[in-house]
Amino acid sequence: MMLLVQYTLIFSSVLILVALGGCFSEHSGVINIGLEGIMVMGALGGALMMKFLPAGTPAPAMILLVVLAAVLLGMVYSLLLAVAAINFKADQTLVGTAMNLLGTAAATVFVKAMNTAADVNNVSSTIQYIDAKKSFLVYINGFEFNWFMLITVLALVCSWVTLYRTRFGLRLMACGEHPQAADSVGINVYKMRYAGVLISGMLGGLGGIVYITAGVSEWKFENGVAGFGFLSLAVMIFGQWKPTRIALAALLFGFFRALGNVYTGFSLLSSLNLPSAVYNMLPYIVSLLVLAFTSQKSRAPKAEGIPYDKGLR
Repeated sequence: MMLLVQYTLIFSSVLILVALGGCFSEHSGVINIGLEGIMVMGALGGALMMKFLPAGTPAPAMILLVVLAAVLLGMVYSLLLAVAAINFKADQTLVGTAMNLLGTAAATVFVKAMNTAADVNNVSSTIQYIDAKKSFLVYINGFEFNWFMLITVLALVCSWVTLYRTRFGLRLMACGEHPQAADSVGINVYKMRYAGVLISGMLGGLGGIVYITAGVSEWKFENGVAGFGFLSLAVMIFGQWKPTRIALAALLFGFFRALGNVYTGFSLLSSLNLPSAVYNMLPYIVSLLVLAFTSQKSRAPKAEGIPYDKGLR
């Protein structure tokens, strides 16, 4: 049971971070389908930092530098969406889809090239961070506490305060609801949308490194992030673009994802003799069912996905 709780919390942390990122982007008026690719890039940045930091780096410095690397690379990659969708008014869904395909492919090629340069016989797309990962873990009475769990709680609180208690958040949401009205009172819609997309890149990149360090000490980048970017979008929609509801939805989906890791420890589940793939499919099946029954009541920001034209009123 303790292991189930542990995995539920860490997978929920991934979903909360990435869904909050999508929430900021869509509240600004830009649909971010590219969260999957952003996660991969954030994971790459964090994994490289863990790999090349010298042994014996203090845990606080390790955590800070890995988080910064993941966040920065996620933000840089999200600029592809920002420039294409905001400056060139490209179709946001197509750009996001292309980012997902490019993210995994580019990360795989880069890691293989890096490994081959170090060892001509090594063409693997795997990065190991066995010792570095220990900096993120603290054992409390048999429970494996991950510092990313605390970071997620802080991100959740900061997101709620930012959206509902600050001038920036209210202006951001205004740009996703009525951009023309926001512009008429002096709000720069283009800058606010850039900010929303960059925040989504920051949180998405952070979610990527949390995901690949959830249960393993190495990651093969050919595997991407197993659809967690899309699952986070489902969490965001089910949570009605509100941080508190997103957190509750993430706990639900995280629980079903955790079952895929620990089902063998439960006699009732293991007695069913179902393949492990069935348990791994559960969160995606649940997401389809939940969205099928709740999507009609969804109230997305009115102007999301609509390129803003300053000349229109």
